[in-house]
Amino acid sequence: MIRHVTTLVWLFLMLATIATTWWLSKDGFSPRVGTVAIFAIAAFKVRLVLLYFMELRTAPLPWRLIFEAWVLLATAAIVGIYLSTPPVASA
Repeated sequence: MIRHVTTLVWLFLMLATIATTWWLSKDGFSPRVGTVAIFAIAAFKVRLVLLYFMELRTAPLPWRLIFEAWVLLATAAIVGIYLSTPPVASA
């Protein structure tokens, strides 16, 4: 069952989901640190899905570079916008 790389990738995706929903959502981290970590893990998960389940790892180099840049820029933009907004005070 674990002979295929995609099975290992799927297992890692499930563990990353558990980490973001269970471990990082607890009070062990500040909300900003937890949120940025969740964004980073989500970006890595997107990258794995596109590489291994949409076969972009075998795509021509220009397409692969465009994809890698898109993931990096989109994540940087989201995290940058998030960090540039002031935290909302809880009531």
